[in-house]
Amino acid sequence: MTAQPEFAFEDFTPGRVFDLGTTVVDRDEMVAFARRFDPQPFHLDEEAGAGSIFKGLAASGWFTAGLWMRRYVDEILNRATSIASPGGEDIAWPAPVFAGDELRASMEIVEARLSRSRPGLGLVKLRATLRRGDDLVFRSTFTGMFGTRD
Repeated sequence: MTAQPEFAFEDFTPGRVFDLGTTVVDRDEMVAFARRFDPQPFHLDEEAGAGSIFKGLAASGWFTAGLWMRRYVDEILNRATSIASPGGEDIAWPAPVFAGDELRASMEIVEARLSRSRPGLGLVKLRATLRRGDDLVFRSTFTGMFGTRD
């Protein structure tokens, strides 16, 4: 017998904030990601990073987005009636991320509505954030699709 998901569309009410926990940036993972997907010098080399506007070896923004996504999957999606995502509206990296940073992930429900064309499906607009202390290092707004409990 399969356990009931902990989260369904009905749990994602506008204004609700979910604390997704923390993650610490691993230098080797950060550089390996950059080497494969975003091989700009300031993501790969300490000296190049130090000479850049970041003043240090900085994580790729896409790696940073992946750190948030992992927290979201572990804390919400793997415990929910998640179906998919049709996309988002924005993504931003307002501050650089460095190896060793401890980042706190959260998500806020912006709006939620039932699908007009697909019974049992809800669309949830959410705002994703990652913070290093008080500094916002990642922000994205996108829509998730979740099944209802009925």
